[in-house]
Amino acid sequence: MKSILTGIMAALGLFAGVATTIAQTPDTIAQIKQRGTIVVGVKNDYKPWGFLDPSGKIVGMEIDLVDEIAKKLGVKVELIPVTAANRMEFLNQGRTDLVIATMGDTEARRKVVGMIEPNYYAGATNVLAPKSANLKKWEDLKDRKVCAVQGAYYNRRVTQLYQPELIVFPAVPDALNALIGGNCIAFLFDDTLIVSTLAGGDQKWAGYEMPLTSEDPQLWAIGVRLTDLDAPFGKLIKEMSVDWHKSGKLLELEKKWGIKSSPYLVEQNKKLSGS
Repeated sequence: MKSILTGIMAALGLFAGVATTIAQTPDTIAQIKQRGTIVVGVKNDYKPWGFLDPSGKIVGMEIDLVDEIAKKLGVKVELIPVTAANRMEFLNQGRTDLVIATMGDTEARRKVVGMIEPNYYAGATNVLAPKSANLKKWEDLKDRKVCAVQGAYYNRRVTQLYQPELIVFPAVPDALNALIGGNCIAFLFDDTLIVSTLAGGDQKWAGYEMPLTSEDPQLWAIGVRLTDLDAPFGKLIKEMSVDWHKSGKLLELEKKWGIKSSPYLVEQNKKLSGS
């Protein structure tokens, strides 16, 4: 009898645990629909993925993805500008429902937020520098002042490998202004932004180049809270990401925003579309 009672108690405890887990899993989709708005953390200084147009409105390739998600849910959009240093914090504090902000997918970050797969883009690390700096290899950065942005995942790696003197700024415009002002010999960042900057036609960058071989290829992920990753909200975003690759939507958006074709997007489109 005692063993039977013990078994019943154990079963009840298991069911209680499952019930508690279900109760603790947020219904983010329901919350968003009840609110009538999805709140998304985005970049406003990373052209052409997320930036301010002449009217002050945030636009870009990632903003188009936000609009696709909002349309799917039947809600309006509220965009919250974020930086590399605060985007995960904003998400976990509940200040945003989602983050689409050029976020590199790393093992360390996966412990903090849920990373949606398949990843929607990919970049790598390089520097923007005046041609007069005559940089030829990464080792040329040793003991020289290099501008960087707070929270960027590649800051530590580059510092450990090549020993530049990093001058860290809170946002991209601050670092670029410092570069133009001669406060550093180069600007360390994702090569996607550097390519876009050099191709943008702004004459102030005519004397600049991306002189090094890009290193440390990094996938970008849409971020959700860990509790949402395997819940309906995370599954919905995953399904949309699959469809964006399969349908060629991401390739279309690259062309729309004048972005150089990404080998990663081409590869994923072929893989998921079966072409």
